[in-house]
Amino acid sequence: MATFSLTFLSFLLVLTTTEFAAAVAVATTNPAASFIRTSCRATTYPAVCVQSLSTYATVIQKSPKQLVMTALSVSVDKAQSTKTFVSRLTKFRGLKPREYAAIKDCLEEVSDSVDRLSKSVQELKRLGRAGGPEYIWHLSNLQTWVSAALTDDSTCLDGFSGRALNGRIKTSIRARMNNVAQVTSNALALCNKYAGKY
Repeated sequence: MATFSLTFLSFLLVLTTTEFAAAVAVATTNPAASFIRTSCRATTYPAVCVQSLSTYATVIQKSPKQLVMTALSVSVDKAQSTKTFVSRLTKFRGLKPREYAAIKDCLEEVSDSVDRLSKSVQELKRLGRAGGPEYIWHLSNLQTWVSAALTDDSTCLDGFSGRALNGRIKTSIRARMNNVAQVTSNALALCNKYAGKY
């Protein structure tokens, strides 16, 4: 039995190493993947950035604007998914009053985050030619909306501070909100990088 387990583990290690090497080979030969990887270096969470955007390499190609649009869309999707999750938590039976209040507050914050991220996508679509007054106006709005969404994510988590709210609900919300905050932070960094170039 021990020999089988060791053989099986060795097989898994070889398989995993082979798949990783293949992924690295594709990423280094694909210009779009390379563009994403290079762009993600400007973010706070580069590994999350690469992981969340690489599946869209064919859409992004080497377009800075499409990179930002995709990063924002990923943030909207993650925030919307989290909003649905938190909304379902409000229906749990047996919640303590303080838990229920924190969940309701978080739902409001994540709803605001979804709204602001959606508005940021619309602002990016409205960008005119680089350098024009409307361009600067829309770009500034875009940065403001994404930054406000990031604040909403943080505010949701603030409602679960303290030991009184420790438990599975806090842990599950924290994990989801941290992921939303990371992709939103990355989107903001990519927006700022884009703004700096144009």
